[in-house]
Amino acid sequence: MMQIPILYEDNHLLFVQKPVNVPVQEDRTGNQDLLSILKEDIKVRYQKPGNVYLGLVHRLDRPVGGVMVFAKTSKAASRLSDAIRRQAITKKYLAVVRGQMPKQRDVLEDYLVKDSRENKVYTASPKDKNAKKAILEYEVIGENDGLSLLSIDLQTGRPHQIRVQLASRNCPLYGDQKYGQHVNKPGQQIALWSETLGIEHPTKKEEIKISSKTPNEYPWNLW
Repeated sequence: MMQIPILYEDNHLLFVQKPVNVPVQEDRTGNQDLLSILKEDIKVRYQKPGNVYLGLVHRLDRPVGGVMVFAKTSKAASRLSDAIRRQAITKKYLAVVRGQMPKQRDVLEDYLVKDSRENKVYTASPKDKNAKKAILEYEVIGENDGLSLLSIDLQTGRPHQIRVQLASRNCPLYGDQKYGQHVNKPGQQIALWSETLGIEHPTKKEEIKISSKTPNEYPWNLW
């Protein structure tokens, strides 16, 4: 079984480092998924009979790696889900984009609409009744080799949000085949990493913040 790095664990929460290219939950491919691997791991480590409860409260796209949190109790799951709904959660990402951003630091605000048939997201007019508001704040923290390293504070959690918002400004993510196929080669790994996740602990009521380091490989190792 695949070994998943555990970043923090207590009776209520499980923070792990999601490997790249592993789906968060079972999908059509039938590949090993993170939720099933973690349930099996808990079952073995704690010698639990029967089904193991593990609540999935947020997602990362399959090609994206980094920190994720799961709920080990239904009480924790409902409190985390509520915090995510209220956007009372800190989500910081690192991203490598092609080219240079127009500003060193900015808040990007767009309206996005998802085409479920294509599994693709597009920017849309605020008047489009299906469009949802998407907000992120970024800061450029490095430039090298025609690429820029961004620190991103994600304020809304829309599908493919970071990828679409940056690509719509002609700075697609390095390796993104879906939104930057004109500049990325097949086989390149998307350079988007869930770096830090901060939430209020469901029972202790104090903030817990967990971080995860980017892989030591190109393009991350340019910085």
